[in-house]
Amino acid sequence: MGKTVLITGASQGIGAVMAVTFAKAGYNVAINCYNEHTLKNGGVGTAGECRGLGVEAECFVCDVSDFGACEAMTKAVVKRFGGVDVLINNAGITRDGLAVRMSEQNFDDVIAANMKSVFNMIRHVGAVMMKQRAGKIINMASVAGVYGNKGQINYSASKAGIIGMTKTTAKELGSRGITCNAIAPGIVESPMTQVLPDEVKEQMRSSTSLKRFGKPVEVAETALFLASADYITGQVIVIDGGMGM
Repeated sequence: MGKTVLITGASQGIGAVMAVTFAKAGYNVAINCYNEHTLKNGGVGTAGECRGLGVEAECFVCDVSDFGACEAMTKAVVKRFGGVDVLINNAGITRDGLAVRMSEQNFDDVIAANMKSVFNMIRHVGAVMMKQRAGKIINMASVAGVYGNKGQINYSASKAGIIGMTKTTAKELGSRGITCNAIAPGIVESPMTQVLPDEVKEQMRSSTSLKRFGKPVEVAETALFLASADYITGQVIVIDGGMGM
């Protein structure tokens, strides 16, 4: 049947671009959608685009912050495709605000959606990969988790936590032939950045050495590279155009 990639939060944005990128490389694609709305408004179209490239693709609705729901989705994906060769933990949200003004709910929501979801998926898909004695896990971190970012104590904490989880998973599962790496994007073109005022966008661009935003496909191609790299594990690949130099 060929190799299968499972991508969380893949109905739109970077996740959807990843799905198509992996489909072009011949992977069957399991597309996780948060709910029925994201399924209909993105997931279905992304799956159709992947199928148009000659591979099998299917959407799976699941709130990845829910431990039990992740277990059920993992079983459904394995039943449909026979296994999981690559797991990309991409799902995430933002609830920005200064630390001294942030509500407890906004902090908890981001930790659950961004970080606990990664544990949930590694817990269940990792068990599948251990039986296979092979697998690639790729976690989406962020430069906010590397450098910190004002107004994002919750988001920065979740992404820093993902980096720690990545290194621990690499150490725990390496003997079973499983690698685990993280990608930490900087400023990437998205609907969110498109609506920013021109002066804000210019400030963001000027903070990079390359003087431009990153492209979603550049992140997706890095994930595809890590999916084929057998001797790279426990690493954080920063894609920020030189912002951190």
